[in-house]
Amino acid sequence: MARILALDYGKVRTGIAVTDELQLIASGLTTVETPKLLDFLGDYLQTESVERFVVGLPKQMDNSESESEVLIQEFLKKLVTKFPSIPVERQDERFTSKMAVQSMLESGLKKKKRREKALVDEISATLILQAYLNRF
Repeated sequence: MARILALDYGKVRTGIAVTDELQLIASGLTTVETPKLLDFLGDYLQTESVERFVVGLPKQMDNSESESEVLIQEFLKKLVTKFPSIPVERQDERFTSKMAVQSMLESGLKKKKRREKALVDEISATLILQAYLNRF
């Protein structure tokens, strides 16, 4: 089986998580500067088989779209154009950043490490992917 790859898309950087080949476990992969994201994905897809992309869907508490959704929609057009054979699904990402910070606290990471926004983004992508996997 191929992996599922999740993205916590951000204006500056994007957290990335992937499943194992059996699509059972979500694990953080890395964080990439957003302008370099499509190139990174192209390189990754040369060595790994990806069945689908799952992109976080930011929503407000009242279920309306977040202001960052405009940026994500622009990115999705580029993603589908560059990788037309890989379907894209969306997953609600509300609270993932807060949950990521909380998991860092609970795991005992030192304050300096918890300040790394890249790590928060990677953990958020993992939470998005795990929520997606839990739907099935």
